[in-house]
Amino acid sequence: MGLFAYWRWIGASRGANDFTLAGFIPKTDSILCAAFVAVAAAATPVQAQTAPPAVSATAAQGATSIPDFSRVWNHPAFPWFEPPASGPGPITNLSRWPEQRPSGLAGSAALAPSKVGISNYDQLVGDYKSPILQPWAAAVVKKFGEISLAGITYPNPSNQCWPFGMPFIYKQFLMQMIQQPDKITMLYGGGGDHGLRQVRLNEPHPSPLTPSWYGDSVGHYEGDTLVIDTVGVKTDRPYAMLDLFGTPYTDKLHIVERYRLRDYDDVKDALERNRKENWLPAGDVYSQHRGKFLQLHVTIEDEGVFTTPWTATLTYVPGPDQIPEGVCAENPREYYNNKDSDVPKAEKPDF
Repeated sequence: MGLFAYWRWIGASRGANDFTLAGFIPKTDSILCAAFVAVAAAATPVQAQTAPPAVSATAAQGATSIPDFSRVWNHPAFPWFEPPASGPGPITNLSRWPEQRPSGLAGSAALAPSKVGISNYDQLVGDYKSPILQPWAAAVVKKFGEISLAGITYPNPSNQCWPFGMPFIYKQFLMQMIQQPDKITMLYGGGGDHGLRQVRLNEPHPSPLTPSWYGDSVGHYEGDTLVIDTVGVKTDRPYAMLDLFGTPYTDKLHIVERYRLRDYDDVKDALERNRKENWLPAGDVYSQHRGKFLQLHVTIEDEGVFTTPWTATLTYVPGPDQIPEGVCAENPREYYNNKDSDVPKAEKPDF
């Protein structure tokens, strides 16, 4: 992929709600998206705080039965959670687009806000009335929604070039999993800075535990499923949020991921929920694929924020051979328009 095409990929994946300048958050942003749509679509083949289970059960599993997840996987959807078929699910967007439409040159579906349809990526208004939110957390989500309704892009880890953290890292379209006997390495990319998670296999969480950007992750195999348990996600950081709606979290955050290879018939219901809820900027890269999918079933609980644990899925299709390099750099240059943004300027120094 050439340099110009690569930067267009980065721009599109950051999205109309995801461009910022150092110290200046613009009201709206234009993103050149056509190349991203082509690349993301072309990358997809269109052919036929709970302790983990005892180590001994996992250790007894033969290497031949361990599923092979090692490759780049692709999940181009904004936001990213696929709601569950039943039971409590993630916060969703109150602002909708009336129909599913791939990204245009402006990095948006360019549709008027609606009350029905799919999530409106240009207007992020989290459902603050969701019963999963405690009152104080609902107030936080409501405030962010009011900012977005006012036409202002509020800061988040992505548009401020900060580490995404867990589970905000799911925003990255591309994920590469590297399996080794004693650990799993997960690389994330597709928009701005890369993310790196390391999962120790068949080990407990340490005590005491030092919080970190992506938390402490330990994993084990249960038959054909990789189970990852994460706690200790850093809270004393700017732009601490779980999702694009500003949903907060506390030091009680606990995430359990279950990764499994699935066939189309196993995931088609989740794909339909994805299509009805999330914006697919690269178009539908899922429904024509008939090889293996990688499906993540995630359970999130935080007794400081939520009234109950909730679940969601992310269903990945095979991605490109490798994740392109990317760096999120704060600067006023609009690479997609080949000019500098009109940032506020002083006629004379104020010092």
